[in-house]
Amino acid sequence: MQGADFHYYEPSSGHGLKHNPLNALIAPRPIGWISSRDGEGRVNLAPYSFFNAFNYDPPIIGFSGIAWKDSVRNASETREFVWNLVTRELGSQMNATSAPLPHGVDEFPIAGLTAVPGRLVNVPRVGESRAAMECKVIDIVQFRNTSGDKVNGWLVLGEVVAVYIDKLLIEDGVYQTAQALPIMRAGGLNDYVQVSPENVFQIMRLAGAASKEHHGA
Repeated sequence: MQGADFHYYEPSSGHGLKHNPLNALIAPRPIGWISSRDGEGRVNLAPYSFFNAFNYDPPIIGFSGIAWKDSVRNASETREFVWNLVTRELGSQMNATSAPLPHGVDEFPIAGLTAVPGRLVNVPRVGESRAAMECKVIDIVQFRNTSGDKVNGWLVLGEVVAVYIDKLLIEDGVYQTAQALPIMRAGGLNDYVQVSPENVFQIMRLAGAASKEHHGA
């Protein structure tokens, strides 16, 4: 907005605010509720707010951690992980899995969740989640800064090899995102946003924009 009074900062010199605004500016963000297994067979479940989809064919999703945390470490050891959808009724249990527990501790029983064995990966999904995707790791990228120096951040990319969707969320062959009441990170320390049917609106796609070439098969 022309003429507005902007708070300007350069990240390398600090943001000058009470809380880093990056997470709040890029929001809401889908939650990567990632289950994984380490090389010794121990299971881990943790939420990641840096998560998204990156490709249609093959389907590729990814999450990133700001440290060599259990999910990243496990994915590097076994080359598998599962994404689980976080909905409103699972919010407290998702939050419980974010506790800083010792490596090797299984968050499933701590959060009161059911570990359902995977079909194509040796990693369980959250039985209470209404959608999940089994993934095989295709790449793990360590981030670098503008000087080319490696930093404490890793992006884990996985090809989706199996998908689970509660059939009650499918109408006329279309997955109903809002019907699941998914929640997303909204920045700040404790803020989340819930997607609900009354907040959904449509903007008609441009001619050809929804073709398979642009939108996947």
